Amino acid sequence: MAQVTTSHFVKFDSVFDRPLDSVYNEGGIDQYRMCEWGIMKRAVEANTQGLRGRKIVALGASMSKFAIVVAGNSKYYEPEMLKNQPIAVTPNNGSDFTTLKMMEGFLAQEHLKRTNAGSMLKRLEAVRDGKVAAASVMEPWISVAQKWGLRILIESHSTRSEAAGDDLDGPTLKKMFRAQARAVELIEKDPTPFIHYFIRETGGLLKPEEFQTWRLLHAAPQPYTHERWEDTYNWTVKWNMTVPGATYENTVDNRAWQ
Repeated sequence: MAQVTTSHFVKFDSVFDRPLDSVYNEGGIDQYRMCEWGIMKRAVEANTQGLRGRKIVALGASMSKFAIVVAGNSKYYEPEMLKNQPIAVTPNNGSDFTTLKMMEGFLAQEHLKRTNAGSMLKRLEAVRDGKVAAASVMEPWISVAQKWGLRILIESHSTRSEAAGDDLDGPTLKKMFRAQARAVELIEKDPTPFIHYFIRETGGLLKPEEFQTWRLLHAAPQPYTHERWEDTYNWTVKWNMTVPGATYENTVDNRAWQ
């Protein structure tokens, strides 16, 4: 587990109280997957909270697609026009991290503003009703945004990572990742049998033929490299998302490939 001694300030909201974290901390599961930066934050900070340890054990198999959307009649036509304008996200979650990744090439850090407007549906409603300038959402809500006539300014895939505790051994993880790799092949060939899960999430706001399947992207789990860790960890520290002082050796364990 990452041993960190620092005076660097990071806001520890309630990320460890979220459903997957709570179940993991109570021993209900030994492995889980989230956005890459969320797993990084948890792997580094769990010990500072006195919680069950976990390490990054793979770069995950599913890439979510996020988009920043504005109203169809908005005066914002390009990402840099959102200078000092609030973008609705879920704090310390994939929409938050991916928004920073997408926008940091257009705006200086002090001019990139995020806010919490609730669920993805609530975010789209806030954009539509003029309560926020923009929102970051993932599928199937990007397709809903398009159906509603909202404008997409920029979009990008968001990587996932796998976290596991020491109770889950390398051979078992290897079998799990092999199963995920088989699922990836199946979904990449034809995602249509699985679209109903996305449609159900919208509660009737989207029909199967309105869902943009071309945005789906999957890849088999792979080892979490030292170079990847350096780039991602330093980036999260730069954005004050986690604390400095962690190392690759005490945060990552590629035992599934050993």
